[in-house]
Amino acid sequence: MNTSVLSKNIQDFITLNSSESIIKLALQKNPFPEVDWILILNQIEAKAKAKDKLPTWFAAENIIYPGKISVEQTSSEKTAAYKASLISGESLIDLTGGFGVDDYYFSKKFKTITHCEINEDLSAIVKHNFKQLKVENCSFYANDSASVLQELNQKWDWIYIDPSRRNDAKGKVFMLKDCLPNVPDSLDFYFEKTDSILIKTAPLLDISAGLSELNFVKNIHIIALENEVKELLFEIHKNYSGEITLKTANILKDKIEIFDFVLGKENEFPSYALPQKYLYEPNSAIMKSGGFDEVSSFFQINKLHKHSHLYTSEDLIDFPGRRFEIEKVISYSKNDMKTELLNQQANVTTRNFPETVENIRKKWKIKNGGNKYCFFTTDKNDNKIVLICRKIN
Repeated sequence: MNTSVLSKNIQDFITLNSSESIIKLALQKNPFPEVDWILILNQIEAKAKAKDKLPTWFAAENIIYPGKISVEQTSSEKTAAYKASLISGESLIDLTGGFGVDDYYFSKKFKTITHCEINEDLSAIVKHNFKQLKVENCSFYANDSASVLQELNQKWDWIYIDPSRRNDAKGKVFMLKDCLPNVPDSLDFYFEKTDSILIKTAPLLDISAGLSELNFVKNIHIIALENEVKELLFEIHKNYSGEITLKTANILKDKIEIFDFVLGKENEFPSYALPQKYLYEPNSAIMKSGGFDEVSSFFQINKLHKHSHLYTSEDLIDFPGRRFEIEKVISYSKNDMKTELLNQQANVTTRNFPETVENIRKKWKIKNGGNKYCFFTTDKNDNKIVLICRKIN
């Protein structure tokens, strides 16, 4: 860990220039010739990345950043805080500590936190930063996590793992068995040290693929931030054999949209209807979960089509996703399109429709934006239709 960037003059310079263009700064002469200019520029760029994602770090004094890639790859504070709300106990060990954002929030829910990070420099940086952030219940081990587990030889309430999805031999990977560490092959060993494990995976991981690799899954958490899925969390408990619950959360500025359902449970058959007064589009966490029939049954609203994943009702309801008032329904035909949408401005979405948004815009000369929302979809009678809507805030 290079502490030369902690001098007051350099820290003031980093803060002052955190909103400046790195390309522009790189062309300037280094005002601190005793310190590597690239190092200072890296601190500025990483701090700029932290402004919205890690406001606690951004606002704190004398923080050292490991580089913009580590900041880009780490959890945001909002997702880390939500994650920490899911579990609690006396002790947690993080086998893949990284920049420590998750552990900062876990430290508020557990009596002790153990941060493992094989990169010695990164481990030292997190240890330094936690002092600045006044986190006093975390210990640090700059070693391979399996070695730390063997060395400490104790039981933890929870093990937390965020396996690296970059494999030196295979490049970017998506199966858990190809990540580092290889969690599926290590589960028996981990269960010697705990009864409860929380595994963070890439949002692109197929849920069924994850279930095929893991035993004892109790809950699967799908976390979205501002309608973009950021994390999947597999919560597993030693020898668990009951129902698996999918828990979706979409973290918004002023609220968190929650929708949970039991995987594979016999539900009422969803109901179908032609477009009514209101239209509903589930948030991205629900879309990732695949719980489309469950949405229809729980909210007592109608699906437009088995594969459209859009819903409709005569009365407006509170809903975990976007809501629209349907102003007009037209057939996807040359005459209707010429009359209603040719050369118009609209926000275009397709659901269960044979053409792409790009092709539709080009074909009908539809400009992007405005207050009109058009859903190109298929109704319950397999007709191609366009729903012209007004968004309800």
